[in-house]
Amino acid sequence: MASATSNIWFILISALSAIFAGAFSMAGGEYVSVSTQKDTEEAAVAKEQALLDRSPESARESLYQTFLSQGDCETEAEVKVNQAFSKNPIKVLVEEKYGVDMEEITNPWHAAVSSFLSFSVGSLPPTLAILLFPDPYRIPITAVVVALTLILTGYVSAKLGKAPVKQAMLRNLAVGLLTMLVTYVVGQVFHVNV
Repeated sequence: MASATSNIWFILISALSAIFAGAFSMAGGEYVSVSTQKDTEEAAVAKEQALLDRSPESARESLYQTFLSQGDCETEAEVKVNQAFSKNPIKVLVEEKYGVDMEEITNPWHAAVSSFLSFSVGSLPPTLAILLFPDPYRIPITAVVVALTLILTGYVSAKLGKAPVKQAMLRNLAVGLLTMLVTYVVGQVFHVNV
């Protein structure tokens, strides 16, 4: 919009519309994705509970084989199975076989709200840049602010996830700039300023 007009109110309304559309889109996608993950986790719990109810010995053997496949010796696997069945067999079955912590089954609403807020907060620096800088500098400064914001979010996500920082920063920057380029090219093809 900033390339089509210098009217700050039109730019503000367009920016707010884009922020809400993007935030709701991200939240919706996250909700659907995490709901699917939750369904998968709950299905794993139900499957193992059914096995445990139907045949505790089969459940024991299944857990025993899981421990063996993870590299435990027969004695160690047997000890672990006995410990699991003396405490909370369903919890251990699900955690060991599926990597699902029954006490932390994913919540799609938490993921959706988090995604909505993350998108909204991440859109603030470029929105402020496009609104605060004068017309001849508005677009180039906003592009720089977007690039810096992408690098910063890559850094923060890598630090929080204990992942390689440089790789996350470069990936965020590359994907973000590619997205901007595609948006620009589509606008040019259809003779629309975006």
